[in-house]
Amino acid sequence: MVPLLEFAGTQANSLESQLSDGHFCKKRLKRGSAERAFIGKLYATGFLPEVWVPDQRTMALRRQVAHRTQLVRQRVRLKNLIQSILHAHLIPPCPHLNLVGISGRRWIAAQIVPADERAAIERHLAQIDLIQGSLKEVEADIAREAMSDPIIRRLMTLPGVDMTVASGVAAAVGDIRRFADPTRLVSYLGLNPSVRQTGEGSAYHGRITKQGRGQARGMLVEAAWAVARSPGPLRAFFQRVASRRGKHIAAVATARKLAMIIWHMLTKSTDYIWTRPALLARKFRSIELRAGLPTSHAKRGSAYD
Repeated sequence: MVPLLEFAGTQANSLESQLSDGHFCKKRLKRGSAERAFIGKLYATGFLPEVWVPDQRTMALRRQVAHRTQLVRQRVRLKNLIQSILHAHLIPPCPHLNLVGISGRRWIAAQIVPADERAAIERHLAQIDLIQGSLKEVEADIAREAMSDPIIRRLMTLPGVDMTVASGVAAAVGDIRRFADPTRLVSYLGLNPSVRQTGEGSAYHGRITKQGRGQARGMLVEAAWAVARSPGPLRAFFQRVASRRGKHIAAVATARKLAMIIWHMLTKSTDYIWTRPALLARKFRSIELRAGLPTSHAKRGSAYD
């Protein structure tokens, strides 16, 4: 939408246009001169809402996070292919935690499979090695960005939020000032419950809408499961909801709670008050190691005192 408005001679501040809502035009706009002029007139008269445009740094971080997600999905797909080959020959599951780790590969080499299947497994393992190298480079770039980004470091004070989750949420949210209240951020992430209502009748609340940034929403849900294992107020909230509604609903409710806390933290420029210093120092040290900083053994960390 931005190139169309700039071509029409207007200054655009929107990238995610809300014309698709149907408030201004029911027809689909094409890339013709008449349509560009029509959009320009809407913006000039104030009928075109302005939405935040990500800067180059935010767009680069979004691309890096998306690239990392694609690499992880490719690695998972190859692992599933290896497991399907083993399962087809009635081989029990791998007793080791990581199927493609050192112990897991030794276990795979000890299994009896046909020669063609063995060659297929070797090809999949070679592809996984290539993906691991690319994934390490991408994570190093994200880590170097996280070391200099105060927003990512602030988000990491939350329990269950590591460098990956903090970078994904920071890239999706961008400028927190574009959200007037925490419910706007929750709606942007698709964590708000759907509402069905006809006229002045009763309102029925259903599942979450799953609209907006699906990648950041998934990361917050993963963080919510980690929060359930970390002591603190958020774990108590998870357990309280899980006792009434079940663990899956409790995970989504905790993710929504995390989104609201994130809005207050970024708006007020404050860290999470219930953070654990030792765990936070470990997170920051993990970023430094991923970024390529040298290791320092036998030295007391910042959380020792």
